[in-house]
Amino acid sequence: MPQEKSIILPHPPRPLYNWISLTGAVFAVGSIFAFALLFAIELFLPHSNPYVGLLVYIVAPACFVVGLLLILAGVLAQRTKIVSERLQIDLSRLRDRKLLVAFALCALVFLLATAFGSYQTYQYTDSVQFCGTSCHVPMHPEFTAYLHSPHARVACVDCHVGSGAESYVKSKFNGMHQLCDVVTNRIPRPIETPVKNLRPARDTCEQCHWPEKFTGNIDRTYYHYLSDDANTPFAVRLLLKVGGGGADGPPSGIHWHVNRGEKVEYIATDSQRQVIPWVRVTDVATGNTTVYRDKNFKDDPAKYTVRTMDCMDCHTRPSHRFLSPNEAVDTAITIGKLDRAVPKLKFNVVTALITPYQTTDEAMQKIASSLHAAYPNLAGVDGLVAETQQIYRDNFFPEMKTDWRVHPDNIGHKIWPGCFRCHDGDHKTDDGKKSIPADNCNECHVILAQGSGDQLKKLDADGSDFYHIDSTYLDFSCTSCHTGAFPK
Repeated sequence: MPQEKSIILPHPPRPLYNWISLTGAVFAVGSIFAFALLFAIELFLPHSNPYVGLLVYIVAPACFVVGLLLILAGVLAQRTKIVSERLQIDLSRLRDRKLLVAFALCALVFLLATAFGSYQTYQYTDSVQFCGTSCHVPMHPEFTAYLHSPHARVACVDCHVGSGAESYVKSKFNGMHQLCDVVTNRIPRPIETPVKNLRPARDTCEQCHWPEKFTGNIDRTYYHYLSDDANTPFAVRLLLKVGGGGADGPPSGIHWHVNRGEKVEYIATDSQRQVIPWVRVTDVATGNTTVYRDKNFKDDPAKYTVRTMDCMDCHTRPSHRFLSPNEAVDTAITIGKLDRAVPKLKFNVVTALITPYQTTDEAMQKIASSLHAAYPNLAGVDGLVAETQQIYRDNFFPEMKTDWRVHPDNIGHKIWPGCFRCHDGDHKTDDGKKSIPADNCNECHVILAQGSGDQLKKLDADGSDFYHIDSTYLDFSCTSCHTGAFPK
């Protein structure tokens, strides 16, 4: 019988057997690896960064799509004979072994670089520099104020991004929303304070601070200077009764408002929570409630959102505070950056600061011109100009329409209503028998001394009435005149 010949069938086409497709496959695998790594970092770390969502859900998938396109390009190139139909690797050939080893090493290096780059990118997006500079113009005011705040060593994400699945999802959507606003130039000017969706103070402030702890009293002196020719000093030395929220003693002082024994709730009728016509205080142990309302508030409280008072209701600008011209100049004089001996210094510097400017560059030029004109023969006028310009750069941002006037600061009650949003004497129970006191200022602070020179050495432990420069001033509505610059 004739010997049968074996028939060798050709291998079917293998679309991935070309360098283009293999490169695309490595790229796709690397993107999957980066996605998995970043997702794991986000999942297991205690807080979530909204910007990492851009990497996880946009950049990594985009790289995966690029890898798939390369694979498709390799298939098309193979079918059109641009590349050989089959990628043949013969390990008996030295050249093929070298190419295979080189490809494997390159793929390994690519995966390691992907892992390292993904983690480093995550670290960068988690940094203060990224939060403050990635949006540059929009966030420049907030970042500048943050750098001069008591929280300048606290990472932005520690306060602005929460933990858990809910915060994770919210932060992702918020990050995408902010990115779209930046790209489309729809950033609000000024940047609005996210009053409605601020995280509770118990999740932010109280991770480091403990308002329930009894702090006691703090002795603090506030230095001011008049806008007269002599820049007359006037200081107020206060004993601030910070007190505590009842952790190791009875609730007292300023921190009584956040004690756990009594729940303080309120209704605000404006977006910045400056108008508070309704307050409810609940004794947690007994459940008894007392409701105080302004005489002009006739609405049904059920129509409004009732908020529980916490740290942020007084500390409204803990990290992004813009100093008023008066406060900034007073501070500069006190610490010696501005010379009080210069005649009419306070008036001229504040005038230069509050003059309307369209841009920061214009402000720098006109501040210099204004002060040079005011002091043509002053030897140190250049230093005066430089310090005034720095005060402006730190607190005024005309491009973003941002300065002290647009963000309420409710610590105290000089420029903004602060305490007197509730302690105005007009909040009473429906029967009129009880009211939120407006004349018990000594519950929160005691004026130990006021004035200048020897006047500050005459301490009154019982406290004295505040007098306005040279006369007793018992009307507590400071905001009727004080604006942060010149009086109304």
